[in-house]
Amino acid sequence: TARGVEQHANGTDAVNAFINVALALGLPGREHSGFGTLTGQGNGQGGREHGQKSDQLPGYRRADDADARAHVAHVWGVSPDALGQAGERGYALLSGVGSAVRGMLVVASNPVVSAPDASTIRDALSRAEHLVVCDFFPSETTAYAHVVLPALQWAEETGTMTNLEGRVLLRERVVEPPDGPRSDLAILRALALRLGRPEGACGEDPEVVFDELRRASAGGAADYAGVTYARLRAGERLQWPVASVDDHGVPALFTHAFPTDDGRARFVPVEAVSSAEEPDAQYPWHFTTGRLREHYLSGTQTRRVATLARAAAEPHVEMHPRLAGLIGVGEGDGVKIVSRRGAVVLKTRITDGIRPDTLFAPFHWGGVLTVNDLVDHRSDPYSAMPSFKACAVRVERVPNA
Repeated sequence: TARGVEQHANGTDAVNAFINVALALGLPGREHSGFGTLTGQGNGQGGREHGQKSDQLPGYRRADDADARAHVAHVWGVSPDALGQAGERGYALLSGVGSAVRGMLVVASNPVVSAPDASTIRDALSRAEHLVVCDFFPSETTAYAHVVLPALQWAEETGTMTNLEGRVLLRERVVEPPDGPRSDLAILRALALRLGRPEGACGEDPEVVFDELRRASAGGAADYAGVTYARLRAGERLQWPVASVDDHGVPALFTHAFPTDDGRARFVPVEAVSSAEEPDAQYPWHFTTGRLREHYLSGTQTRRVATLARAAAEPHVEMHPRLAGLIGVGEGDGVKIVSRRGAVVLKTRITDGIRPDTLFAPFHWGGVLTVNDLVDHRSDPYSAMPSFKACAVRVERVPNA
């Protein structure tokens, strides 16, 4: 599936339901088979494997696991107590800026456009005592920053990415960077030194840092211990876990057993109960968001590409002909979509490829076209994934829009 299955207030239940079906069909462990959710970013898989989430440590280790904490602390040369506990979850962290959170460092992200209930995030960032944003283009979020640090873009630095099947890919620098901007790694290293944490400043060479990551992930579920730049440059196809340099990885998980006491998989009971914001008399229609082929995430990069901008210059709202008839609008007419959190005015695109009770709009634009102003910020209690894909709205005609 794509990310939409997860992006609900009960997304974990939905994913568990898909896994149950896959298990019942005997798909996991068979070649070219199984279940997976395609990530929306190039290295979304690799980031989550190594501590991108606030409750994880490298190698898919849990921050509340004493053995995991001891292992990672040993690699980093610190006490396990120095690692802290699980941090705040995403939306709570962002919405807490200006109150519980005094300052924030935002790296390669544009939450002013991409966060749910985005107007609340704009209000929070406007109250920040100190907001630093690292990016390689100005964005709607850099407009709120006290300091903007120009950072290298992906083609200007070397690093690894991990795809859905757990294969680690080496991405080499292909363009020499200009003078002035620094890599995210160099910025974080400089910050560690200024905070008096030299143990967190192992250098600016990505291969050196990757070698540290190999040690930190060793023995974890996502074990990179045997993955090296040399092996990747030689063209080896390495899919974790790769426990040693003599190990060739695991092209398919679960071929012999599952990571349970008896090696057998477990079904997880799921109740078919929706936790979404349901339509009512005041807000009678479902609303969902998504992507266009022409644009990427918040559009910070792709809206600057003339060909892509011409192909999709602004967002639209898709609606079924039956719903358009009820509202009294035609192709290209302006409508105001209103939720309990905000409103946005868009032009219609009439299609029978959508449900008659549902509206869809892409989220790649900011300013008055910030579609995520409408979105419910309620999140899944297990994954903290916000409910991007389901909220309730009403639709109003906009004359001469």
